[in-house]
Amino acid sequence: MNKEQLKNEILKNIKNTSIEIKRVFHGRGNFYDDYEYLTIDSLNNLLLISIFEEISENVYKEILEVIDEVVKENDYEIVLVQHRYKKEEIYEVIKGFIPNEFIAIENGLKYKLSFKNQNIGLFFDMKAGREYISSICKDKNVLNLFSYTCAFSVSAINSGASKVVNVDMSKGSLTTGRENHHLNNLDTKKVKFMPYNILKSWSRIKKEAPYDIIIIDPPSFQKGSFAATKDYEKIIKKLDELASTKCIVLSCLNAPELNTQFIKDKFEQFSPNFKYYDRLDNLKEFVTNNEEKTLKNLIFIK
Repeated sequence: MNKEQLKNEILKNIKNTSIEIKRVFHGRGNFYDDYEYLTIDSLNNLLLISIFEEISENVYKEILEVIDEVVKENDYEIVLVQHRYKKEEIYEVIKGFIPNEFIAIENGLKYKLSFKNQNIGLFFDMKAGREYISSICKDKNVLNLFSYTCAFSVSAINSGASKVVNVDMSKGSLTTGRENHHLNNLDTKKVKFMPYNILKSWSRIKKEAPYDIIIIDPPSFQKGSFAATKDYEKIIKKLDELASTKCIVLSCLNAPELNTQFIKDKFEQFSPNFKYYDRLDNLKEFVTNNEEKTLKNLIFIK
């Protein structure tokens, strides 16, 4: 893919955008050999360019030239580059400014974003997962493990869940999660926010059981707290104690080195009462040439 093709691909995808968030270029997963380090997201009036590895000045200049042409043809008030390979000063302003507060919209629901860290507050590729939970959660008791800013909870409560229990060790993320519910005028009396290390807090989590739906959406690796290779099974072992009779589990994993069979094997070994049902399709804008290296959303039913 050359510079002109990159521009045309972005423009083609931007034409199909609305005020809602959308990825307009996805180079991850070696789908585009020349730009596998690059993703671009359209967020209302903001265009976010994320670069995952250090590149030459000439290549970076070419990308900015493409972005300049794209912006001239579209009404973006803010253009930011996120240099994800850096530890400090990861954001560069190309146009406008870094907003202190920013609201993104997905399926009509509002989510608060922050451009201070690498992760801005919402994982766009999980939209299909949130839509699935919304479709099955009416009058259900939902457990949202590794809830981050509680996007699953917002979509579930909005779709009629009777209760959602959000568990995440980051108090700041849960605070944003509470704000996300308020942004959408949702009743937080039906929502619990537990700032706990999941692997050390099963007795507290169990108090709200049995759960009809359990969402497992961990980081693939978080230093000192979670490593999917050795810790995922610790969660699966606890499912029977937490689950209602016909509990549905959405088991998520975004580690490129671990495939769907890794999760299936863990369930078969440590929680055989849960049977594999299906894998959710990834959004077409996130499809790569090797789906085993991208987001895996697997459904298991007790």
